[in-house]
Amino acid sequence: MKEICGSIIERIGNTPLVELRRVVPDDCARILLKVESENPTGSMKDRMALAMIEAAEADGRLQPGGHVIEYTGGSTGVSLAFICAVKRYTASIVTSDAFSIEKRNQMKAFGAELTIIPSPEGKTTEGLTRAMIDAAREIAAETGGFWTDQLANPDQIAAYRKMGDEIRRQTDGRVDGFVAMTGTTACFQGNAEVLRRHNPEIRCIAIEPAESPVLSGGRSGAHKIEGTGAGFVVPLWRPEAADEIATVSTDEAMAMCRRLAAEEAIFAGTSTGGNVVRAIELGRRLGLGATVVTIMCDTGLKYLSTAVYGERA
Repeated sequence: MKEICGSIIERIGNTPLVELRRVVPDDCARILLKVESENPTGSMKDRMALAMIEAAEADGRLQPGGHVIEYTGGSTGVSLAFICAVKRYTASIVTSDAFSIEKRNQMKAFGAELTIIPSPEGKTTEGLTRAMIDAAREIAAETGGFWTDQLANPDQIAAYRKMGDEIRRQTDGRVDGFVAMTGTTACFQGNAEVLRRHNPEIRCIAIEPAESPVLSGGRSGAHKIEGTGAGFVVPLWRPEAADEIATVSTDEAMAMCRRLAAEEAIFAGTSTGGNVVRAIELGRRLGLGATVVTIMCDTGLKYLSTAVYGERA
């Protein structure tokens, strides 16, 4: 690690793995958590935001002093606003009151202009996601700016291949299972691709909200696991990347978040709770001696006002 960085962007990536001990049952494989809260904004989305921006800079889609547009459940918007602040771009972010006020405030702190799409249910739904996409499309047409369009932008997958390389190095390639929640699905796919290349026998499990199991062929529904489950099969999804698709409910994910904080002193967001629930399930199937890796997607500081840690709905 550099003692002095020339830019805060240099602190993206190279995050640690931490072994879970107290929430893991005795008959379970070793569960390792990739602590992405160590990134500058406290989220793994710093990786993909940087990758999308740098790819657009390289091919001329984004020019110096340009404008960036995105729709987001929050963490991608925070990460893009952060990258734009460093690189001196302006940013318009479309988000919703369905997502935490902490994320919205963080985006504004980095200088982003926000468009808020109301959610009558206060949950992520297909209708909400599509309304945010439509609003971002309109802003892009009006401003002529660069729309990152995260659900359809393959440039981000390279960022998660780098994460997979980190995991491989940190574990000396001894990974028997990989588990990750899906939003754009790029994180799951990039990591799974790299880890499977080095161990064809690895079990890679994609997770989606139980209330909206569209990747599994189920019906779209409403849920409160922020940053996941768009409510439809997203353009980037490639089903062959997964050995299995699992679901986790909002209640299960939130309950595990609280356990992680109280028992492991790991303060994480809702999607992390879902990751750990299903990583433990896979770990029990694989048994002692195996290693399962999953991801701490972001910090719990982004969720203090929500039902996870604040007043419970």
